[in-house]
Amino acid sequence: MPENYLEQYYYSGNDLGVTYQKSHSSFRLWAPTAESVSLVLYPTGNDSDGKIYPMTASQQGTWAIQIPGDLHGVYYNYLVTNNGVTHEAVDPYAKACGVNGQRGMVIDLSQTNPEGWEQLPRPRLDHFVDTIIYELSIRDFTIANNSGVVNRGKYLGLTEENTKYKNVCTGLAHLKELGITHVQLMPCFDFFTIDESKLTTAEYNWGYDPQNYNIPEGSYATDPYHGVVRIKEFKQMIKCLKENNFRVIMDVVYNHTYLTENSHLNKIVPGYYYRQDSHGNFTNGSGCGNELASERSMVRKMIIDSLVYWATEYKIDGFRFDLMALIDILTINEIRQALNAVDPTILMYGEGWTGGHSPLPDHKKALKGNINQMPGTGVFNDDVRDAIKGHVFFAEQPGFINGATGMEESVKCGIVGATAHDQVDYDQVLYSHFPWAAEPSKSINYVSAHDNLTLWDKLIVTNPKDSVADLIYMHKLAGAIILTSQGIPFLHSGIEFLRTKQGDSNSYRSPDWVNQIDWSRKVRYLDVFKYYQGLIRLRKAHRAFRLRTAEEIQKCLRFLPMPAGHMLGYQLSDAAEDPWKKIVVIFNANRQAQLVRNLPGAHWVTVVDQEQAGLEQISVIKSSEVFVPPLAALVLVDGDSYQGIS
Repeated sequence: MPENYLEQYYYSGNDLGVTYQKSHSSFRLWAPTAESVSLVLYPTGNDSDGKIYPMTASQQGTWAIQIPGDLHGVYYNYLVTNNGVTHEAVDPYAKACGVNGQRGMVIDLSQTNPEGWEQLPRPRLDHFVDTIIYELSIRDFTIANNSGVVNRGKYLGLTEENTKYKNVCTGLAHLKELGITHVQLMPCFDFFTIDESKLTTAEYNWGYDPQNYNIPEGSYATDPYHGVVRIKEFKQMIKCLKENNFRVIMDVVYNHTYLTENSHLNKIVPGYYYRQDSHGNFTNGSGCGNELASERSMVRKMIIDSLVYWATEYKIDGFRFDLMALIDILTINEIRQALNAVDPTILMYGEGWTGGHSPLPDHKKALKGNINQMPGTGVFNDDVRDAIKGHVFFAEQPGFINGATGMEESVKCGIVGATAHDQVDYDQVLYSHFPWAAEPSKSINYVSAHDNLTLWDKLIVTNPKDSVADLIYMHKLAGAIILTSQGIPFLHSGIEFLRTKQGDSNSYRSPDWVNQIDWSRKVRYLDVFKYYQGLIRLRKAHRAFRLRTAEEIQKCLRFLPMPAGHMLGYQLSDAAEDPWKKIVVIFNANRQAQLVRNLPGAHWVTVVDQEQAGLEQISVIKSSEVFVPPLAALVLVDGDSYQGIS
């Protein structure tokens, strides 16, 4: 099919899918290559016969029909005939479905709103850099027997208040105690690989296998058979999180679908939705068998319409794009514009890479190196990720905190939020040899995520002979770097109490005992939790750690000379709105204490050291010299501006 063959049929209307009214429902499907299209109405979401209604060819390659009566709760699909072959397909714009997403459902969305939903505000966000992201899986977070949650592994599990294991908070109460600002939900649209009909399923999948883009996943609902339930429970979860002052981010996978040739998209318009090579074969830039052709106008429209729907109907506050580089730059920018019209504080960021070779030219990809062409969109900083703890794909390779040399400039890239800084030698940075972020909010700084080894498991592999105490110091040092750096910090759930997945580096379909959050680790490593909690309190309380522009960073953040390698230090001074006028941050990844001389002052209060972190005074230093413990961070505040500050 020629690249532009179907562009002449672009349909700009906002009525694709079902437009529900109590008196009637209107259906519209874009299928410009179809010879005929019929609507099938079913009484149930599975295992029932349907009634067929031929649809009429309409404008710009769409097919339409209006059915009288109140169809709320009625299930439907389309019969689409292309080249003499008829396939049954789910509506790409379906907003509800039956079990396993096999049939769409007509829905009166007003019947899915929890009480007070319409008045539910977005929690306040003054600037993107005020964000602290916490990535979690709905299932992992509450599925463990020790979670104290009744609705374990479900949407409703995240609505349960005051849950505990022994003497520590779990679930929602833990999130409140930790103090993060944004909860990033791993995929929770309807995905393919878990059989929703098995309500106590032992099957597991992260959900990076999209099936229906506009419908919540049924395996997280208490009843996946009736289309209203999953929507209402998803909204209850969103409402509860927002009422507890969390913004909610969705991890979205618009780069591919689980099925290719047999997907509903390909059944409706064969060959249009997916990229192909010169021989007509589906390309595999996702590493999952296909990639959506976002540069094609109706694919772009489908993606934008879907995101706007989640942002409006479900009040989602941000989107994390899986393999964002498989989406073209123009589409990303049109998404940003569309979301700005909903609310300009909605966050957008993603992975600035692909999962394999794609025919989309590099200059059109939403790559990390092209991120400055995408205003208002951020990208994961893999430079600082691998510099801190070592390469994600080479398990035994260490980084700054666990023994590698030559990582200082790459860590500095993270400290300045990948912005231009005259004291960072970008020629020495791991992957990106230029300052790729025009502003710090473009840099999502992290050390671990759902992919690859957890930070704790990585340290066990790179440093098998080290004591548990030293491994914990390294782990805390990594957290201190991420949570004091400019840009947006991102935390993998459970990192705050040394989460392990038993060394499983690719647990996307591993069982619950591998992936679950084990709350006994919070009891065992409560000091680590309190350390991360204290770093979050420090960051939220002080604008010096949340500078908003590259110019501000260049002016307020200056690196200090250090006495040895495996060390970094810098001064933050005169940051706007920060009562602490001078702050010194030092990281020592050596196995010995190091004496740092010539501090810019001789009266300091320590608020972060090897053991503790927060806003409270740990010690007072009446000197321009300080001993930095091994494998430790120090945060010092000048004594004059600290006085009276809590």
